[in-house]
Amino acid sequence: MTLDLTGITSKAAIHQLFKEQLGFEDWYGPSWDAFWDSVVAIVEMPEQLTLTNWEEFARCCPRDMQILRQVIQDYAVEMAPKRIVLA
Repeated sequence: MTLDLTGITSKAAIHQLFKEQLGFEDWYGPSWDAFWDSVVAIVEMPEQLTLTNWEEFARCCPRDMQILRQVIQDYAVEMAPKRIVLA
């Protein structure tokens, strides 16, 4: 599965995209802890989630991009062989 992050310039926007496209629960809010809980234990994730055109988000939200990169690394360890990749 591929998610295009073109035009995503805020933490709220990326979390809304994740909620809509990955089928997160109604209670899901814009939090990296909620994202982690959802991808690890709540929704059935694809074998590979590819995030494209993430550079604009990284420029606009460098701290959140740093957190996302750490989440991606942790997910690779916890959920192998499933993975989230930046392309």
